Amino acid sequence: MEKIVRMAKQYSDCVFIEKKSKFISYIQPVFTEQEAIDFINSIKKKHYDATHNCSAFIIGDTANIQRSSDDGEPSGTAGIPILEVLRKEGLTNTVVVVTRYFGGIMLGAGGLIRAYTQGCADAVRTAGIMRLQPYAVYHATIDYNLLNKVQYEIDKKDYIIADTQYLDIVTLKILVEPDLKEKLESDITQWTNGSASMECQGIEILKIDEQTKKII
Repeated sequence: MEKIVRMAKQYSDCVFIEKKSKFISYIQPVFTEQEAIDFINSIKKKHYDATHNCSAFIIGDTANIQRSSDDGEPSGTAGIPILEVLRKEGLTNTVVVVTRYFGGIMLGAGGLIRAYTQGCADAVRTAGIMRLQPYAVYHATIDYNLLNKVQYEIDKKDYIIADTQYLDIVTLKILVEPDLKEKLESDITQWTNGSASMECQGIEILKIDEQTKKII
């Protein structure tokens, strides 16, 4: 994977009432179409007595697999609105099911579209979003007397210290976005007056919480 992938951070569910109809939204991160189908079927089994279990999912690093289901609602009023929210958020590897228990009052096509849109948007908000992002992994060895300075400078940059080993010298595991590799090497050289030893260990895919910007 070379690009950043955005997806639901975790399973979540939420509920709202619209004109006496009860809408229950479920969201789950998935990585294959079969996982998405299995999740939808599990919700359908749980809510076998619901009026509708409408769903949508997007799968793949390039969002190449996209499916939706109105599950008996008027065509285009449920599955597509759910799918459109996922598209608008730029999410993939995510499945959403919005279960409806009919409350006796017709919502009309516009009302249904708004309700299923809200159901998906609420689910995305409660679950949160994470990025699967490639980082270059560096091991940098530095003298103890330079550690505080290097840590201070790194904290001001878009670099991440993932681990620190304290032996005869200090070894830092530093993560950097691949297109910033040369910048990191230049910065470390400058901060240590060329005394640091650096080696790139390859590329690692990390889960990053979009809200906190921290590794999950």
